[in-house]
Amino acid sequence: MGLKRFMEYFLGIDLGTTSAKTIAFSRDGKTLSQHAISYPIRHPFPERSEQDPEEICQAVFSTLEKVLKDLSPFVPVSCCFSAAMHSLIAVDRSGRPLSPSIIWADNRASDIAAKIHAEKRAEALYTRTGLPVHAMSPFCKLLWLKENQAALFHEAYKFVGIKEYVFYQLFETWAVDASIAAATGIMNMNTRQWDPWILEQAGLTADRFSEIVETDKIFSAPGLFPGLKNVPFIIGGSDGAMANLGASHEPGSLVVTVGTSIASRLIVDKPQLDPHMRTFCYYLNTSSYLVGGAGNNGGIVLQWLQDNFFRSKEPVADFLNQASAVQPGSNGLIFLPYLLGERAPLWNAGARGVLFGLRINHGQAEMIRASLEGVIYCLYAISQPLFEKADIRNIYATGGFARNGLWLQILANVFNLPVMVCETVENSAWGAAKSGMAAIGIPDTATPAIHKTYDPEASVHPAYKKGFRQFQHLYELLKGEFV
Repeated sequence: MGLKRFMEYFLGIDLGTTSAKTIAFSRDGKTLSQHAISYPIRHPFPERSEQDPEEICQAVFSTLEKVLKDLSPFVPVSCCFSAAMHSLIAVDRSGRPLSPSIIWADNRASDIAAKIHAEKRAEALYTRTGLPVHAMSPFCKLLWLKENQAALFHEAYKFVGIKEYVFYQLFETWAVDASIAAATGIMNMNTRQWDPWILEQAGLTADRFSEIVETDKIFSAPGLFPGLKNVPFIIGGSDGAMANLGASHEPGSLVVTVGTSIASRLIVDKPQLDPHMRTFCYYLNTSSYLVGGAGNNGGIVLQWLQDNFFRSKEPVADFLNQASAVQPGSNGLIFLPYLLGERAPLWNAGARGVLFGLRINHGQAEMIRASLEGVIYCLYAISQPLFEKADIRNIYATGGFARNGLWLQILANVFNLPVMVCETVENSAWGAAKSGMAAIGIPDTATPAIHKTYDPEASVHPAYKKGFRQFQHLYELLKGEFV
């Protein structure tokens, strides 16, 4: 067949929570080459979740090198980025990290967030930024650093996120796209600049942060890749925004993601704030906003169950497949999967995991199924405010768990809606590639190729409605006991 079919390709680079992926796509979204490298989350204390910025940076560059080698001698037409939100890194003037990357799952600032709510400042912050006040917010993390690591707080030249750190290694400039900046709790959603009132509360000035640019901002001549000096590098956006762009633009389509964490999102054409502050509203581009919620506990719950609870060495697919022998509802077993606290819609960093209803006849298979169902119940709870905003008719599933048929069928049955899986489940990378194409003037003519549809089973949904009510009631009964 030769290499001619590879002559035109577009790169999407996704800086995920647990791995970096570089994927080469054709114009119509076919995957031509892909490489991923994983990296750990470290928990030096129970409430802390950190990563090594340099480790992530090297993973990004290594996956990029591997794809370029696969498709040599051809070079990409464009390269665009997606990245996880809410990370915070203190750096010095030369760009060296003074701190680990404090990621979205870190709850050290939970007392800070609680104080803001108690002082009735949370609503004003939400109205300005579109981000509910929670420990995952970089704004709250900065206040924690100011109170607990004052020397580091004052010594740092800038406070940046992981994508900014990677871009600095490539271009020696500090820039953050408005999509990522919207998730810091510091950017004003109307002016798309760092908010002076919020900066004053943190005791910081705008020059301590990167310049905010649009998601289609083009950079060129990456120092570490001289062979790509003529290739446009587009900054792109957040992983959530890129996942939606990569999955579907159809009205009434909800995009859900289960990777390490979970999320449920809609793209809307104007800002939509929730009167109860249950959902975020992030700027995406001049005509689009991302409305939805994210939860802390997705695939990481099943990984914990396999690695730490059962200490199972079998392949992940085989481990999860045990749950297929168990009836919906897990024989009365309910799992609140709040191992890392919770974001939407609870916004409770103090929430804890609970396995409720254990009986002598329950075994490993029931616990696995209860965990799968608990994660989906969390997604369903996150999605309730979105059902109030839109007539949702179908779901697009993205993320690593979109390869698991059992999980997808549970998702369809809990939501009582058809669940569609695109040909590529790496929708954040594909959304980034599409954004890169749009930035250089290539129109989006590709329609998502649906790999498979999971229809809801009408006889099963009533059992899940009952299970979801019990799930919610159990949390309400226990939330005052979480410490």
